Amino acid sequence: MNSYPPELLAQLAPVMFVAGLDEETPSQPSAQISAKGNDFALLASRLRETLQTQRKVAIWQPEKTKTFQVILVDKDIRFPPRKLVAPEDPTYTASHSPLSPLTPTSPLHPDGLIAPIWIRKHTSLVPSVFVLFLRIYEYSPPNATSSPLDVSDITQEREREMEERKRDTELATEVAQRKRGTNERGIKLTVVLMTTRKMLDDPTLDTRLTYIRRQSGLDSRAALFVLSPVSQSELGEFVKSLQQALYEPALEYYTTHSKRVRRKRNRHSQASFPIPIQGASNIARPLRPEGWTVRYEYKMACFAEFRGEDEVALKHYQDAHSMLVVMFGSTAILPPRTKRWAEAKVLADCINLKICKLYLYNNEHALALSHYNTHIRIFCDFSRGWGIGEETFEYWSWIARQYRVLAELLEQGTRSTLVLPTHRPTIPLNTNFMASQHNGGGRSLIPSTLETETIRSLGINPRHALQHPGFYYLMAAKCTETRRERFLANLEIEKTLVTTPGFSNEKKVDHLTIILELYTKAYELFKKHAVVNPQNPTQSRLTLWIAYRIAQTYYDSAKYDMAIRFFERIATIYRRENWDSLLQPLLSTWYACAKELGDIELSIKLLVEMLGHDVTNAEESQCVEDLLAIMKSTVPSSDDALVVDVSESRPIFDHSVVFWSPEAKVGESEAFQLSLVAPKAISISSLPISSLSIHFSHTTSPLIVRHRHSKDSKPSSFSFIDVGHIPSSTERLEEITATLCWERGGCFIFSGSISSQFPTSIKIDRCVLHIEDEKWKIQIPVDLTALRHYTSTGWLASVEPPRFLPVEREISSSLSVKHRSHTLEISLSHELPAYLDEQYPITIGITNVDSRPFDVVVNVLIPPTEIDGAVNTIILGEERSSNFIKGVPFGLLDPGANASKTLYLVNTGAPGDRVIDISIQSRPPESTADPVEPELDDMTETTRLLIVPTVDPFKVVQSVSYRRGLEAWPGLADLDTFDGDKWNCTRTSEALVSTRIECAGPWPLQVEDVIFERKEHEGMRFIECSADDSAASASEYHPGEEFSHICRFALSVSEDSEDEASISDSGTYRIIWRRIQKDGNFGSQSSTTISLPALQRPDEDLVALLSIPSPAILHVPIPLTLTIRNYHQSRSANVVVHLELEPSDGFIVSGLRSGRLPILMPGDEEKFIWKLIPIECGHVKIPQVKIINKRPIFTGGTEPTAEMITKGEMVGIVNVRLDPLAQMPGQPDLGLGGGLGTVLVLTK
Repeated sequence: MNSYPPELLAQLAPVMFVAGLDEETPSQPSAQISAKGNDFALLASRLRETLQTQRKVAIWQPEKTKTFQVILVDKDIRFPPRKLVAPEDPTYTASHSPLSPLTPTSPLHPDGLIAPIWIRKHTSLVPSVFVLFLRIYEYSPPNATSSPLDVSDITQEREREMEERKRDTELATEVAQRKRGTNERGIKLTVVLMTTRKMLDDPTLDTRLTYIRRQSGLDSRAALFVLSPVSQSELGEFVKSLQQALYEPALEYYTTHSKRVRRKRNRHSQASFPIPIQGASNIARPLRPEGWTVRYEYKMACFAEFRGEDEVALKHYQDAHSMLVVMFGSTAILPPRTKRWAEAKVLADCINLKICKLYLYNNEHALALSHYNTHIRIFCDFSRGWGIGEETFEYWSWIARQYRVLAELLEQGTRSTLVLPTHRPTIPLNTNFMASQHNGGGRSLIPSTLETETIRSLGINPRHALQHPGFYYLMAAKCTETRRERFLANLEIEKTLVTTPGFSNEKKVDHLTIILELYTKAYELFKKHAVVNPQNPTQSRLTLWIAYRIAQTYYDSAKYDMAIRFFERIATIYRRENWDSLLQPLLSTWYACAKELGDIELSIKLLVEMLGHDVTNAEESQCVEDLLAIMKSTVPSSDDALVVDVSESRPIFDHSVVFWSPEAKVGESEAFQLSLVAPKAISISSLPISSLSIHFSHTTSPLIVRHRHSKDSKPSSFSFIDVGHIPSSTERLEEITATLCWERGGCFIFSGSISSQFPTSIKIDRCVLHIEDEKWKIQIPVDLTALRHYTSTGWLASVEPPRFLPVEREISSSLSVKHRSHTLEISLSHELPAYLDEQYPITIGITNVDSRPFDVVVNVLIPPTEIDGAVNTIILGEERSSNFIKGVPFGLLDPGANASKTLYLVNTGAPGDRVIDISIQSRPPESTADPVEPELDDMTETTRLLIVPTVDPFKVVQSVSYRRGLEAWPGLADLDTFDGDKWNCTRTSEALVSTRIECAGPWPLQVEDVIFERKEHEGMRFIECSADDSAASASEYHPGEEFSHICRFALSVSEDSEDEASISDSGTYRIIWRRIQKDGNFGSQSSTTISLPALQRPDEDLVALLSIPSPAILHVPIPLTLTIRNYHQSRSANVVVHLELEPSDGFIVSGLRSGRLPILMPGDEEKFIWKLIPIECGHVKIPQVKIINKRPIFTGGTEPTAEMITKGEMVGIVNVRLDPLAQMPGQPDLGLGGGLGTVLVLTK
């Protein structure tokens, strides 16, 4: 931005003059100065430092804080006159400002627009606020008196008042004189009186301050402050409050100026001006209305910017810029190449930058860039009309300046608060959604194929999207390069042209330094803003291209060493990523630098590398001649051969390596062909090639093909060279001779056979081309494993004429040598399916049908299964494992011999398929495993995958029934109740467990024994089991046959709520059995465990047992007994019994119909007996009996309600004849239809 006046670019802010801090305060006695001077000197120093750090003059300052641009001045500073005549002069009102175009002595007279001195006047010479720091007088008596009532004290007090009034009057006079100067300009004057902390507590201070303010004529608001020496933090708060108090008066000052300028603009817009006469160029022409409009709009924009009103300033700047465009459109108003034309052009550029900056303050990036591009486009069109088109250096100089200024503005913004937009690729169209809309019957939303492809191919035009500053530095550098080209073109015809001042100034410009500076800034910024991809952390292409332009500029500046440094770094990346089109011009310039520096070896290396690239210009086609000239005219620095490594770059020859077969066995020969194709654009036939060495991966010495020198040897386009057989040995291979002279694009094929005595992967690693003459020895390695320069020519099947067979293999450039595989026959014998819990035999048989003996070992793996509860075990020989058995030897098998072993599989858990992976490894007796190089091990592995279906041997069905004890309970007073043995009474129930076992598999079984294994439990007692007679179940069972067993258990009542109501482990059946095989033999003995189901312990509180004989005889009385038992451990029961006899009932009842039982204590029972006389025959319904417990269970700690006591709780009645058929204890009887059952009544 140094090309433009800084006043026209800087961000404007309210200006504050501060006086009184750069000199001593009013004179004081020497004693006072020594005591207090240091404090106030330190205060003034801190004030100067704090005020000057509030705001600095800068171009980018978007912050809207109430701060001033502070300028330290003298107290006696004088403001520049508003007009050239004194106010007392009668012509004062008609006169103008010294900077007005109407003033003859003005630099803008007669038709100037705005001079930078006008901005400087309002930023450096005239403030909006004037702050004056003064020291208020403090009286100090010469001698201290002993008593305050002495006469001398009264005298001293009077002297003090008089002295203070005198000094205050002098201070007020000084302030009043300063105020007269500020009032003439409308500037706010504020006085800050500095005093000591002691003075702040003086009661007369307020009176003195009021006197000073009135005598000096200061305003009553924000005009007088008092400050004492304070700390740095408190001083910062004071400065902040001072600026906030004076910010509003400053705004009023600039608002007044804006109103004044607006009135002038309105007057000038209504006035008429004469049109200048064409041809009268010597006559001074006054400023036209368009110029006055530009002048006033610019002034109002500046004053709005002083006030911090960016939107208002933007509007005025845009109006000024539009009017400038109108003025530039007429050569009568602004003739080209004049002083005023140049000033207006600078003003237009600065206004354009201001507009863009204000847009960027508001994050309106698109508007800022659009206005900047519009400005450049308009003035480019103007330049063509002015005769400053693309063919002139002035045109490109101006465009480069525009891009550089924009880049510098963005760079300053990004260092502060500017956030550049992020540009993303266009979101692809959702054609599926559009198709669904179209198929739905609505209006078609699918564009045509051409429109879709067009939208997808659209990107972002860099000119229409705001980029980071590096992009515009790059544009400025490119424009400067074009500027230099135009200048050099004019320099060649300088003698035939008239030299202009602009051309003379252009000669003084160091174009290359400017270009280098711009490219360097662009390079740094592109690296800073580059988006790094973690998967490909390489520099962007454009960044590397900029680095290449930097190197090219160094070359043009004759700084060859710096250019070479850049070329080395850039070429490394271009080689690695195969950017040959970019590498070619780089190598050419690099070679020119090396030639200028006299680096012979580097020149040779670059020339050799250039041989592998296509020719792009006439200079590169001379690389062979240059190489030969260097070899003839120079001497190497050492006797060693110069190795030119072009492994990362494009080699001289395009190559192809083809092996006839992808694999070969140890000791077998396989054919190979190596083809080397010379460059098509450059002839290398003149190179003094002495030999070609071919390096194989399985040999230590290379195959050397020596060049045959003869008079008849001519360059050949095709040659077939037989190199013979290449064995795997450490001895030196025999050299062969051939004519190594290629034509342009010539193809030489080296064919032969190759073998190896050990397993390996054979490749042709590289070829080394040897170039020798009398002085130089140059070796050029060609990496044949690099696929980037691989050219598939196929397999040469015929020499005359040359005919190639296509090679369809993906990788044909390597040969894999392996051992011969071993021939073994594997057999697995077993009978499917397998049973759970048995040792399932699988016979593994191995027969050696090879001609060599082998040592055989077997590995067995049983993979994990997803079957629930499955635990599988494999047994082979003496090895036993649940997952893997390794290295079971089968011995040494001679040719024709066989061996077998039995593998046992034991399966538990659920049925399902089991998978077994069997691996048979064989190796010769003399071979040993090599963990370092396992590919050298002569071992063959044969695998078999076996799937074994597994089923249950038995199908089990179990049922449980319960029965209550009907014996009478002992009374509560009986001693047996308290003996502690819960099995000594009849308060138990019985559980009968029936187990039916069926032979479910496809194979018959021999059951040898059934053993019941009882388990002890405190709530259960075993009674008997039918399995105790083991001979009853020992028999042979075929599929579908079954047998059963029954167990009886006594169950006690739960004595505690924490006791387990369910008994899950009451006992198990263990069945010992064998499989009956097809030949009638028995398999290994197996054992299957069957667990009994869970038993439920009785958990009852109150129950009624009803007993009635059946059948009955007509008219013969029968007893109906009702036993009510309280099983609860701690709660008694209040029981009421009701017998409800219906007229339809077939009985006559004798006994209690309704009554209350005595309180039924815990563990007690009570009996009721009725006599029933049947009067009907058949199944007669038992009369309905209801039992109610009047003491219901309740929770919550509240008393039972009356309704609960009245209704009570129904007690279940169980018919003991139906009790064994009930489901569970504690539940009401089932299947009775809500009644108590029936009695069969017979006649006799």
